[in-house]
This record gives sequence, structure tokens and C-alpha cells, in this order.
Amino acid sequence: MNLIIDAGNTLVKMAVFKDCDIVSHRKIPLKDFANNVKSVFSEFRNIQNAIISTVGSLSQEEIEMVSVFCRVHLLSHVTKTPFKNSYATPQTLGVDRVALATAAFYHNPNNNTLVIDAGTCVTYDVINDYGEYLGGAISPGISMRYRAMHEQTAKLPLLEIKSILDFIGNSTENCMHSGVINGICNEIDGVISQYQSRFADLTVILTGGDAQFLSERLKNTIFAHSNFLLLGLNHLLEYNKR
Repeated sequence: MNLIIDAGNTLVKMAVFKDCDIVSHRKIPLKDFANNVKSVFSEFRNIQNAIISTVGSLSQEEIEMVSVFCRVHLLSHVTKTPFKNSYATPQTLGVDRVALATAAFYHNPNNNTLVIDAGTCVTYDVINDYGEYLGGAISPGISMRYRAMHEQTAKLPLLEIKSILDFIGNSTENCMHSGVINGICNEIDGVISQYQSRFADLTVILTGGDAQFLSERLKNTIFAHSNFLLLGLNHLLEYNKR
């Protein structure tokens, strides 16, 4: 069994894999990490390997705590990948994007794949039909767009995500909702069209915290997968056992 740990700025996702199947999955606050690690290993005593993907939110002590229970691989730019990495600055490539590219490589082998991760930021990552990672783009996510309008103006309120009935807003709040939701949907549809014009038979996969909300509002046909990053991390762990 493998333990997969994806640590963000405030939340940690932990999943236990048996071969390629998730048998346990939990999302916890960062502050509860230590207690939950002990709980996972108490429940699943056959875990032998773990991979940790962190943006720097986990302390060295917390990482070492996991290594008490099993072998640990800390994902970084020196981690071996199954695809050819043509990114110009691999040392600056986010570990989450490495995991998503890996998931795309195994999910859709020998085909052009665009992965869109709609979280704090929206990231676009493309793997071509030669198994080569080319890069992509990064733009602000939904919550970041709302927060930027509030924090960088004097009077605009801080709003929560909300569906819009019409792209023409009839109040300041509705105009803000239209700008964020209509704007990000048109951005994603536009980016997909750009990639489709260059890559034949392109498969598009949408993942991340806002994936379900956005998938219902996009014009393009996409495959929404909530655990795509965790699958990629498990593939990376297996690949680096060799």
C-alpha cells in the first residue's frame, strides 16, 4: 500500500492506494496533520511507501514523522518522471504540475492531453502524443479574482462564488460575479480552443477544487476528475521505486 500526501497552504489531502485504487481518502486542516498521520498508519498497517507533495507548508519534523512509519519520497524537481520534461526551468516547475502531467501521461498514453487544474490558481499543462511535457500557463483562480477586486479597490465587497443568471450584471455585485465567472469560463474555453488548433485529437481534463462548478458552465467537452493529482502522485511513487 502507498500513502499519498498533498499538502497545500491550509489543507492536506491524504489518500491510501492499493495498487491503482484509492481505498481511503481524507481532506484535513494543516494543523491536524500529525494526528491524522498516526490515525492512517494505525488503520492501514500495510503501508510501506509514501510520497509527499508540499508547497512548503509541512515542517521538516512533520515530514520526518511520516518516515518513522514507512519509506518516504519527497517530490521535487529531481524526482524521476516517466515523461520527457521540456520545461525551460524544471527547477521552478510546481510539484503539483509535475503530478498532473504524470497523471495525464498514464491516463491518456500516446495522445495529446491538456490538464486544467482549477484551484487557487488555474494551471494549464500539456503533454503531447510523444510523451513530452511542454508547459502551459498559470492564471488567477476564482477566489483570487474575487479577493483581488476587494483588496485592490476602495469600495468593492469581498464576495463568495455564485452562479450568474445573465452575463449582463444589473448591480455592482452581479457585475462582479459576471466578471469573475463569465470571465474565467471564457478564458478556459478560449485556451482550450487555442490548444485544439495546434494539437489534433486533444483530450481535456479538468480537475481541482472548482472543477465541478466550472465543468457545468464550459462550452467545450471535458473530462472532470476530482482525484487526478492524487493519481499522478501515486504513479510517481511507483515509478520512483524502480
